[in-house]
Amino acid sequence: MNKCHICCKEFSTKSNLTVHIRIHTGEKPYSCNTCEKNFFTISDLKRHKRIHTGEKPFKCNTCVKAFTQHNHLTDHMRIHKGEKSYSCDTCEKAFRTNTELTVHKRIHTGEKPYSCDTCEKTFSQLGQLAHHKRIHTGEKPYSCDTCEKAFSRQSHLNDHKRIHTEEKPFKCDICKKNIYRQEFLNNTQKKQIKEEEIPYEDPLFINMEAESVEEIVKEEIKEEEGTESEEFESMNTCDICYKNFTRRGNLVVHKRVHTGEKPFSCDQCEKTFRQSNDLNRHKRIHTSEKPYSCDQCEKTFRQSSELTVHKRTHTGEKPYSCDQCEKTFSQISHLTVHKRIHTGDKPFSCKLCDKHYTFSSDLSRHNRSPGHLEMMKTFNNTVPTSVSISLIKCEEVYVKEEIKEEEIFDEDPLSIQMRADNIDPLSIDM
Repeated sequence: MNKCHICCKEFSTKSNLTVHIRIHTGEKPYSCNTCEKNFFTISDLKRHKRIHTGEKPFKCNTCVKAFTQHNHLTDHMRIHKGEKSYSCDTCEKAFRTNTELTVHKRIHTGEKPYSCDTCEKTFSQLGQLAHHKRIHTGEKPYSCDTCEKAFSRQSHLNDHKRIHTEEKPFKCDICKKNIYRQEFLNNTQKKQIKEEEIPYEDPLFINMEAESVEEIVKEEIKEEEGTESEEFESMNTCDICYKNFTRRGNLVVHKRVHTGEKPFSCDQCEKTFRQSNDLNRHKRIHTSEKPYSCDQCEKTFRQSSELTVHKRTHTGEKPYSCDQCEKTFSQISHLTVHKRIHTGDKPFSCKLCDKHYTFSSDLSRHNRSPGHLEMMKTFNNTVPTSVSISLIKCEEVYVKEEIKEEEIFDEDPLSIQMRADNIDPLSIDM
């Protein structure tokens, strides 16, 4: 027997003992001539070199997927066999690999052995720590080859690329809607479940529990990044309205709706915003910057959403349909206005004569009519000044609402028709 003089572990061969001792000494005698990374054994170096060469010699005979290491293929084959040989002795949950089981057990023990040397935050997985460190370093090693936008994670880049390809690979089994990000699919499913009053505890949708890591994370991450599969973060719930979010950052932004906090202010007009990207869009009003241009007519826009809506004038796409008459529209705002025809909703009312209108523009025209102005004049002469001032302020609010709505619609000539005098919205081909 060959025994380690440091930890007393025994080995069957001298060579195994030699390799083991390098763990204690830190010696890594084998280096990669491409990236100069060092390794304990020659076999580790050979496996590493496949990252540079792209070689994947171990192929699955069921789905033709290939891997750089044999043990990765072995783990993958268990997906086809449905084999889960490793079970948790606390909750009896089963896993395909021992690594998954080890990671899972930390949920019960609360162990987080990996800590950030910058902020001392701890993590249960080494891969989580590696991703976290990029927050401090600002490193974004994954860049889009179409628009050159960079990301800190490969999975985020994969999601982003679908914006260019318009691929939506995830389909909701409940509403049949196609979605380009899996977490959006999870949110859609939970929303449908809530609407159908299915208990939230349905195990099919508790995706924030300790699911098998292999089931919820792509094999490519394991292959390309060389990190352990990442657990889903626990659900973040708003303590005011109990809305759930998959990311804590989204919850922080959401809470500002309740608190009214707007920490981002414009240095030119002092207008404040809840999110920094809202501020960035606003600043383009001052700079007149319009970075988004149409590739068919070269018209430019301040926001990508404006460009998306504009492109529909070329394609004729009308993705929003009325569920009562099946009329279609190019903008959701047009659909919202159209639905008032069916519901009879008239949300805009005159505080003086209690008349109600479907459109704010109709109310504004009413407020400017001679009859209304004469009534205002008479009313101002018969009520206390404080009440008169309140009504005048009320009128100013309506005018501001009118301006705001016109700002939304003015860029689309179709919406101008909808507000034209004496034109039935049903007769306009949106």
